[in-house]
Amino acid sequence: MSGSASAAGPGELRRHLGVFDAVVIGLGSMIGAGVFAALAPAAAAAGSGLLIGLALAGVVAYCNATSSARLAARYPQSGGTYVYGRERLGEFWGYLAGWGFVIGKTASCAAMALTVGSYVWPAQAHAVAVAAVVALTAVDYVGVQKAAWLTRAIVAVVLGVLAAVVVACLSGGQADAGRWAVGADAGFHGVLQAAGLLFFAFAGYARIATLGEEVRDPQRTIPRAIPLALGITLVVYTAVALAVLAVLGPERLAHAAAPLADAVRAAGVPGLAPVVRAGAAVAALGSLLALILGVSRTTLAMARDRHLPHALAAVHPRFGVPHRAALAVGAVVAVVAAVGDVRGAIGFSSFGVLAYYAVANASAWTLTPGEGRPPRIVPVVGTAGCLALAFALPSASVLSGAVVLGLGAAAYGLRKAVARR
Repeated sequence: MSGSASAAGPGELRRHLGVFDAVVIGLGSMIGAGVFAALAPAAAAAGSGLLIGLALAGVVAYCNATSSARLAARYPQSGGTYVYGRERLGEFWGYLAGWGFVIGKTASCAAMALTVGSYVWPAQAHAVAVAAVVALTAVDYVGVQKAAWLTRAIVAVVLGVLAAVVVACLSGGQADAGRWAVGADAGFHGVLQAAGLLFFAFAGYARIATLGEEVRDPQRTIPRAIPLALGITLVVYTAVALAVLAVLGPERLAHAAAPLADAVRAAGVPGLAPVVRAGAAVAALGSLLALILGVSRTTLAMARDRHLPHALAAVHPRFGVPHRAALAVGAVVAVVAAVGDVRGAIGFSSFGVLAYYAVANASAWTLTPGEGRPPRIVPVVGTAGCLALAFALPSASVLSGAVVLGLGAAAYGLRKAVARR
């Protein structure tokens, strides 16, 4: 990482992340979550329409990324859409976005930790998950700069593994492009549900925005880093999905417990399967690290405004990180990882994060041309897409997500009522 860190005042975070490290942090959060955790349930929902679902998720993610990038350049502070909603729509909408993000992404952290456990030691998945959370919380505690270097190494390893999977699948004699064809099983609702589940994988670019207070020259860095990270991820996801579908087909993919490992076996390269399992664990660790970084920064922003305990707003005088927020997030994630379930966490997380981005798009709509407003179609499609995908998710995810958002809104109203008295 080149360049010196910008000086920070008391209670502020140091600006020392450039474009490259910001892109890598986004990649570390996105790549792995989707490829290793969401492809199979998405295929179960969409059938042969999986690639349509992937494209739809990519369109919604692009709109969200564009809106987020313009807003993050305008408000380069920790907190992401929590800050944007507060500044553009009012305090309640910012709060609701922050609440949805923290709760939804806490579930994402648990899902990624459990993915690590299921690949490293399936018989002790929960114990391994808790250990992973403790270790990466410690990395965050001693500084995001160290975390960025670690994430860079993880992304390099995972991209190498995914490239090997694509080559093995597409160069083998078992690949059949006919398996990419869309059949009668690809229903509209199923495709929407698949897009909602796959969106779980694309949401990592938010990490760049939530780290806005630690990025050098944010007006230039953030609008470049977000679309770069998203574009690279979309290319990787498309290549992997095409490769796996060509070998397994949508039905076998839908029932695969470890789809990439199953694909390389089916392609006639069983010796690559252990490498894929190791790559999956590394990818999930990268996602977990980036998620912990993002959730702790949004927690910091909400604590500064006293929507969460103000003690969590402290910044470590030596390491320059929100250490109390990081420890609190790590503790909650460790508890959830000890008792949670991966697939349920994905749906719950997607609902909360789609609500978060609906607020981001609505906020971007209010920008003026002089403030860098995106083309009008972007926030319109983004808002409509987020709501459509959120309510197309499995009913249990929609119900639990709506209940949690409702509880957050009720807590906000109660706090305001007490304050008025």
